[in-house]
Amino acid sequence: MRRELGIARCGLACCLCSENAECGGCHSDSCPGITQCENRRCSAEKGLSHCFACEKDCKKGLLSKIKPYAFTLFVKRYGMDRLLDCLEENEGRGVVYHREGIVGDYDDFDDAEQLIAFIKTGKR
Repeated sequence: MRRELGIARCGLACCLCSENAECGGCHSDSCPGITQCENRRCSAEKGLSHCFACEKDCKKGLLSKIKPYAFTLFVKRYGMDRLLDCLEENEGRGVVYHREGIVGDYDDFDDAEQLIAFIKTGKR
């Protein structure tokens, strides 16, 4: 886990991403989505560091998907440090963020609340 990369503006876990070793995370100039990411653009226009800092319950861009939406809700409720702690603990339990391409153990959910419960415990 590269904890220093934290969570992307949209809620994806840059800290656990294994897809791009040169990426410095969502807030860096090396972010692969720097020009086309709707969530990055929207939060920057509002002067916000992340979507979780917005008061709206938004499902624009990547927030239309369960994983980033649930991660964003988690941070709104419990804070960034708690999410990072849970992700790190889950990684130690064998939970994998990217198992096949960009799909992993956090992707097999249809309900944000069920995913939030999984984040807390690492158990289904």
